[in-house]
Amino acid sequence: MLGENHALIYEFPDFADHIRHLKKNNMIFATMAQRYHELDHKIRALELTKVPTDDEHFVALKLERLHLKDKLYQYLVHDAI
Repeated sequence: MLGENHALIYEFPDFADHIRHLKKNNMIFATMAQRYHELDHKIRALELTKVPTDDEHFVALKLERLHLKDKLYQYLVHDAI
């Protein structure tokens, strides 16, 4: 769906507390989460405003967000509180 919010707490609601904990206590996770948020915001803005962008650039942004999401999920499941 265009413009859908893919914030980590919406993607992984069962891990909301753990996400907040890692953002405060794990600099690597916090940095990746920040980049994920920036990408999600940029992608949503492009979708909602219909700003012209080439498909290759748009796909690259979405792939980077997907790879970060996978890495962040690994932190969440393997670094349990």
